[in-house]
Amino acid sequence: MSSLPFGSFHAILGQRAKIPSPSSRFFHRSVLSPSFRAAAAVQHHRRSTPPLSFKAATTFKSFHPYMFTNKRRQEERTGRYGTPRVQYLQELVSQFQNATNEETKERIAANLANFAYDPYNYNFLRQLNVLELFLDCITEPNEKLVEFGVGGICNSCADPENAAVITNCGGIPLIIQCLSSPVRNTVNYGIGALYYICNESNKEEIVRPEVVDVIKKYAAAGSVSVNFSNLAKAFLDKHVSQV
Repeated sequence: MSSLPFGSFHAILGQRAKIPSPSSRFFHRSVLSPSFRAAAAVQHHRRSTPPLSFKAATTFKSFHPYMFTNKRRQEERTGRYGTPRVQYLQELVSQFQNATNEETKERIAANLANFAYDPYNYNFLRQLNVLELFLDCITEPNEKLVEFGVGGICNSCADPENAAVITNCGGIPLIIQCLSSPVRNTVNYGIGALYYICNESNKEEIVRPEVVDVIKKYAAAGSVSVNFSNLAKAFLDKHVSQV
């Protein structure tokens, strides 16, 4: 890789974020959008390091324990005759694989991406190969599928086992590719995913000069987008300051 395309940098940052709301037809009402996990990367960074040397113009929401599911809560919500979570996710995967139109695939990919934020679902994601499905979405020409695919990766990769699956399936180059996307959310989720996935075993593959250069440009763009700047600075402070 010589360099990442960067001609649309200000166009990307200048976009209005188009995150479907929980009531949108793209999203299951009981779950969050992938932007929360990217925001959590900044929040995690702030808790584990000294304050960053810039004014945060955006406040990020904290995760409340009731945002996540456990076995008891899931049984209460499902009821005696409800569909178990793993069965429901399996149905979504099958629907995605059998879908014949792009809009249906987008809806299902977005739904799966929202389920990916909850640790209760992590084993199911690995069991049903949902992480591989997300990576396949990133390779599609449909920008919505790319967005929801990397959003699902961003939501799930804070878990080390999920991160290992993503890395072993060749996910790092696909995530890096998202940094040059014309879609703002896709770039945001890409940076968030790299924040969580990067570790000593794969740092050489991620912290390459052309990748760091792109992220530094986002970090320096606080006057254009505070969100991008905060997330990019969190990545640089955690993974690049020691390089």
